Amino acid sequence: QKGYHHRTDVNKRIYRIGYGEDRQATDSQSYANNASTAADPEPKNINPLGGFPHYGIIKNDYLMIKGSVVGLRKRVITLRKSLGISVRRRHAEEINLRFIDTASKFGHGRFQTAKEKVDFM
Repeated sequence: QKGYHHRTDVNKRIYRIGYGEDRQATDSQSYANNASTAADPEPKNINPLGGFPHYGIIKNDYLMIKGSVVGLRKRVITLRKSLGISVRRRHAEEINLRFIDTASKFGHGRFQTAKEKVDFM
């Protein structure tokens, strides 16, 4: 069998493991600002203004990886480690995210949060 049962990627860099808004009901913490970094002036959500094109709003846990993933947007993918050990320097470096773009993906988005848009208007 091909395709649906064999969607496996190897050696993807994982930038962030984020928790969704629906996790708020089970834990005492709030996961509404799940895209904030140390450089952001305001807490923000991973969803861009208006949602992702052809996907919608992310409410569950998510995984931010480097590169692209083949196939449909909502299809399940299996990530696994490679059998050989990578000795490349870029694989050993620590990942430090400075900025996550949450501007609207429809048209020319220039605001990162809804509060920022309201303050400008």
